[in-house]
Amino acid sequence: GREACRGVWMGAVGTGQGEWPSPARGEDLRELFHEDTGMGGTENPFQRSLPTHPMVTSAEEVGAALELTRKEFGRLDLVVNCAGVGIAVKTYNSKRDKVHELEDFQRVVNVNLVGTFNVIRLSAQLMSQNKPDADGHRGLVVNTASVAAFEGQVGQAAYSASKGGIVGMTLPIARDLAPLGIRVVTIAPGLFSTPLLAGLPERVRNFLGQQVPFPSRLGHPSEYAHLVQALAENPMVNGEVVRLDGALRMQP
Repeated sequence: GREACRGVWMGAVGTGQGEWPSPARGEDLRELFHEDTGMGGTENPFQRSLPTHPMVTSAEEVGAALELTRKEFGRLDLVVNCAGVGIAVKTYNSKRDKVHELEDFQRVVNVNLVGTFNVIRLSAQLMSQNKPDADGHRGLVVNTASVAAFEGQVGQAAYSASKGGIVGMTLPIARDLAPLGIRVVTIAPGLFSTPLLAGLPERVRNFLGQQVPFPSRLGHPSEYAHLVQALAENPMVNGEVVRLDGALRMQP
């Protein structure tokens, strides 16, 4: 694995290890994600949870969380932006003569898009203080978009706009941070077994999984983490959006 990775921040998650997790030693970023909750648990030996849950839209709270990361681990090497919200509302519902509430649209864009940018800009400041490796690499930011950025469904105007914004800013931010040796990559997941979908009836989850060409099931959080690890270990991947969807193309 890449040397000198001490800080990995996923909202409030840090590895606390001295280098990138190594599959050869059984140290895997997938261990940070449990199948039941989609996030790491406190029993995991390769995870140290920071006692903070900052609002991604707050410069003060994100800044405080990053400062705690610096004090706890000495540096920040990897940030994974996973915070997100969504709604299902038509732009105009003619049957109910009801228009999409502007405040709802703004809230989704503010959390998903503005919140992601807020974390990136503040994380980049801390990452820039890292001693670069032989390749000049100082850190990696992984963002979470969605296949809805490309194939938004009915009622997803706000969600698709927010995720499309993440896709759109990936390359320019990667170019902004390239002189600092900081990479920026975005993952666009399809249908995954997240806590949100876990609340649906089993028959509904099975139906959704069958819409995926192959493998015909919901994605596992560990598979998302596996891709994050692959991106972390491959320094040539930069400024790119990677779909993780089992060849799914959403219908209207």
